[in-house]
Order: sequence, then structure tokens, then C-alpha cells
Amino acid sequence: MKRTFRLLSLLWSLSSLTTLGQTVEKYDQPYRPQIHFSPKAHWMNDPNGMVYLNNTYHLYFQYYPKGTTWGPMHWGHATSKDLMRWEEQPIALYPDKLGYIFSGSAVADLNNTSGFGRYGIVPLVAIFTSHDPVGEKQGKSNFQTQSIAYSLDGGKTWDKYEGNPVLRNPGITDFRDPKVNWYKAGKKWVMTLATKDRITFYSSPDLKSWSKESEFGEGVGGHGGVWECPDLFPLTLAGKTYWVLIVNINPGGPNGGSATQYFIGDFDGSKFTPLTTEIKWLDYGPDEYAGVTWSNTGDRRIFLGWMSNWQYANQVPTDPWRSAMTIPRDLSLRSIDGNYFLCSQPVKEIDNVVTKELSFKNLLIKEELDLSQKVKSADSLYMIKFSAAQLQSFALVLSNDAGEEAVIGYDRTANQYYFDRTRSGKIDFEKGFGKRLTAPRISKDSTTDITLIVDLASAELFADKGLTVMTGIFFPTKSFNRLTIRSKEGLSIDRLTYSKMKSAWNR
Repeated sequence: MKRTFRLLSLLWSLSSLTTLGQTVEKYDQPYRPQIHFSPKAHWMNDPNGMVYLNNTYHLYFQYYPKGTTWGPMHWGHATSKDLMRWEEQPIALYPDKLGYIFSGSAVADLNNTSGFGRYGIVPLVAIFTSHDPVGEKQGKSNFQTQSIAYSLDGGKTWDKYEGNPVLRNPGITDFRDPKVNWYKAGKKWVMTLATKDRITFYSSPDLKSWSKESEFGEGVGGHGGVWECPDLFPLTLAGKTYWVLIVNINPGGPNGGSATQYFIGDFDGSKFTPLTTEIKWLDYGPDEYAGVTWSNTGDRRIFLGWMSNWQYANQVPTDPWRSAMTIPRDLSLRSIDGNYFLCSQPVKEIDNVVTKELSFKNLLIKEELDLSQKVKSADSLYMIKFSAAQLQSFALVLSNDAGEEAVIGYDRTANQYYFDRTRSGKIDFEKGFGKRLTAPRISKDSTTDITLIVDLASAELFADKGLTVMTGIFFPTKSFNRLTIRSKEGLSIDRLTYSKMKSAWNR
């Protein structure tokens, strides 16, 4: 029976790679990202089940293989050796009698606490929300429960646990997105679960039986929408360990719609205590959501988000697929005047797709510098980095011959970074898309460093060593083939590096 099911899974996966009767073989459609993961075809949203095992990064994701808008959720699957070059795998988990397969996590059960391991094989265990659409339509409050599945072949195929669900719903309409981690000090698993307007922590010795520990979040942080897709993990700063709690929220982001907030504090194995309850955002741009981190990566904490926003995710003009993931990011902590912040920077593995690097020193921007003339091209797939001893207002202008532009910059008077896509091309598919979006500058230094990653239809800004981050997508009618730096005040750049990149799909 299991063999038959796996064969059907493979056939369904192969059929899902076709659209309008044609097999998707190339990744060269308009707006198709070249260094960000996107599925060959059909709908994708939240990253799920991210785990590292046997030198392989696994990325599972919310997936609907029958269309380009949200539908009955499956877990899609992709793997990578370096976080940049991905190979899409057959669908991992299908809906069953308990419902759709909503978001969750995966762990490497190194000590075989679950008992699923055989012959010394480390089992991977997926923990996910089973969403019963029938119960939801009937108006029940317990239509979401938590279930598990296990894999003994490195995440290729999965067997669902016969005792599912392992955590029943006490009557909370939003009871989902379990993120599970091993809590070493207590020798137990800890589940961080989104429960409507707060987080509920559960613990288990074996991933099968769960006990409630505590709740966090009532009246704390941003509450413009439901809390979703949480994560809890430790990070070290100056020899001291702090705990970071990520909570994705929709709507209620700093620029509208979906966004990722975080809290820094202490976790004792049962209760999370924040250092402060002020609202902090991991990414101020409109297009990073549902972000969580990989498990089993040791001291390194690698973050990935869905590069879209629920305001318009179903309407963006892409075909035969919808949406992509952000660039994977390394997370770290930084203290400023006794306040703690979460910083994110592109993973070092991005260098694996750099083909050519040009460097310029002591550039003085007076009014405008056409950087595309200096680098002989600006082909919409590149990374630029620059540092300045004295930060002034500036604008990085991505433009084309049709007069369209996306502008990413800094306003010194307002002390804000911004992302302006009011003239970026196709914006009429959603009334809130074509806006100027802002983010506060958190750093208090006079110096700055900027990293901007441009990938055809997206840009990711990392400012001040990742203290302020903005991610945005756009849809020009022609590719942005020009890159201009503007500064009316005059910006003196110590060093600027332009890195041309190659497609991660072309091996």
C-alpha cells in the first residue's frame, strides 16, 4: 500500500510540472527569479519543514499543484547543497482524511526519541497542521490539529504516524504552524505554536505526546492581524545566550499586509520572557512573510521567508508559477544603547553564483552617477555593496527605456530607508501595490554599509550590517537595464562592488 501511494505521489508530482499541456523545462519566463527558489509551476507560499541533514538543505513549502492561486495545501519539496542552487523534488505530503497539510517544521531526531529510527538511520520527523476544511465550513472551532510524519530515506518519502493527530485542538480557530526544536537543557522537544492572538508553548519527550507549558503574546507586540508561523531559537552575543521569538503577522505589517515581527528575551524551557515588548520588525519591506529558520544547523541560524504579501499574492502577474522565496539569510544579534536587535545578512553561499566582480574606490556622487555605464551593463541580476564614512540621502534607481523605475534609498531628513515602486511598471493588479514604503534607520553610526540584491523582479536591501532590511517585488513591462545612483547632497562612497551573478538554474 505504501509503495502504491509513493508511486501515485511521484506521478502526481510529474503531472504538476505541466501547465496548459506543456512541460515547464526552462526558468526563463518573464519575472522568473534566477537566484531565488520558485516552483516550476503552480502556487507556493510559506516555507515549511526546513531541516539540514547529510550535507543537504531541505526546503518544504505550502504548495497547490493544480493551479496558480491558493488551494488545498500540500507540502512541496526542494533540496540544495549550498542554499542557492535548488532541485525540486516530488511532492512530500498530500492531504488526507484529517485535511489539508498546512505549515509546520521538520527535525532530525538524532537520539531517536520518537522510535521511528531503524538500523541506525536518523529519522526526519515532520510536524504540521492538519486543516479540516469540512469542519471549518461547519463552523467548528477545532478544525486544526497537529500531526506528524517520518522519513527514513533522508526526506524523500514520508510515512504519516498512525496515531495522528498528536495534538488535538482545545477549541481555538487558529491553532497552527508548529515549529519544533530540541531544548537541550531539558532534554525535550519544544513546540512553538501560533494560537490566534498569541503563542502557546508545548513540550514532548518523543514528538508524539505533548503537554502545554505556557502562553505568550496577549496584548504584546503587533496585533493588526492573526499571529502565524512562529519560531524560537537561541543566539549568542558577547558570550551570553538570548532567545529570539519570531512571530509572523497578517495583516498588520509596518507597510501594510504581511510581515515578520520578533522579540528577544529568555526561555527557561517552559516560559518566554521578553527583554522589551516594543514592536520590532525583521524585514520592513512588503514582501517577506512566514519566515522561519532551518533546524539542525548547529550554531548557525539561517532564515528564509516567502517573498510575497497576502494583499496581492493571488494577483501578481506571473505564469505558470506564483511566488518565490527570499534569499536565505544568516541571523545575528546586535546591541545599541542597551537595546537588542536581530540582524540579517545574505548567506555567504551567495558567492557561489557570482561570476564577475568589479570594484570602484572613492566615488563622489554629485547629483547622479550612471553605474550601468561603469559596469557596461545592468542586466537585472546583480549584487552591489558600498560603504560610506558619512551617510547622506541617496537613491538607487533601477530603470528601463519605458520610463519605469523602482527606487531604493535613504532620506536623511526623515532618517528612513525607502522602497518606491509607484512607477515600477505593472501596479494596477492591486490598489495598494504601487506605493512608497519606508523603514526607520536603526543604526546611530555616521558610517553605513549597503547591500542590494536585484533579481529581475525583486530587490532586497540590507542596510547597516542588516539592522534595517527591506524586500520588495515589482513587475516592469521591460527589464530594468539601468542602474543609477542619485544624491543631491553629495554622497562620498569609499568602496563600491558590483557583482554580476549567474542563474542558479543553469548548471
